[in-house]
Amino acid sequence: MQNLKKIYFASDFHLGLPNYEASRLREDKIVRWLKSIQSDASEIFLVGDIFDFWFEYASVVPKGFVRLQGAIAALTDAGIKVHFFKGNHDMWMFNYFQKELGVELHSDPIERIFNGKKFLIGHGDGLGPGDYSYKFLKQIFTSKVCQWLFARIHPNFGVGLAHAWSQRSRVVHDKKEKFLGEENEWLAIYAKEQLKKTHFDYFIFGHRHLPLNIDLTNESKYVNLGEWIHASTYACFDGQALSLLTFQD
Repeated sequence: MQNLKKIYFASDFHLGLPNYEASRLREDKIVRWLKSIQSDASEIFLVGDIFDFWFEYASVVPKGFVRLQGAIAALTDAGIKVHFFKGNHDMWMFNYFQKELGVELHSDPIERIFNGKKFLIGHGDGLGPGDYSYKFLKQIFTSKVCQWLFARIHPNFGVGLAHAWSQRSRVVHDKKEKFLGEENEWLAIYAKEQLKKTHFDYFIFGHRHLPLNIDLTNESKYVNLGEWIHASTYACFDGQALSLLTFQD
């Protein structure tokens, strides 16, 4: 970590939901958060489901979200590394954000070491036990053949269909997720299985829509980043410890 700067993590903005007006207000808040951390951030990890739907056609990208894109471009132009993770709602990112905004794009969890602390960072979808129906759907959605077929659909219909499907998302209808208990939280179970193979100080995931900070062992933590529709939670690593925080203007 350079000059004792900080590492920031956030996920599950779900921009586009539940409607344009609410999404714009949320986007403005996210941009204010990004500006507030610009002075002391060395890297920023946006850990999936930033958009409620995103599909890059060969020459078309979804309308909107230009303020967020401009804020990210300003960060990367200033030399701050920004990482984008594909989530289950925006897994159809290809190279637009890399080319235009200078972000690093990730499809799978990654390992990083900051100031001697080892991190495993990922969106979290499809990890751990259970959820077999989604794991099956993910294989379909990530299929090159299925992506090619969807790209043949006119954007007016394809994007509208995807947004209609996304309206069923639990983040829209459930104002507060319920903690299932450490023994039933499937990402905590996944993290414990990984610890049997190798040590990590921190597991950082999104997807769960619930801010969690769980001690797995005396030296390892599982942190879930929550979401930004009903809350505005994020994590910050200052070189010594990781904190789960709430952004308030």
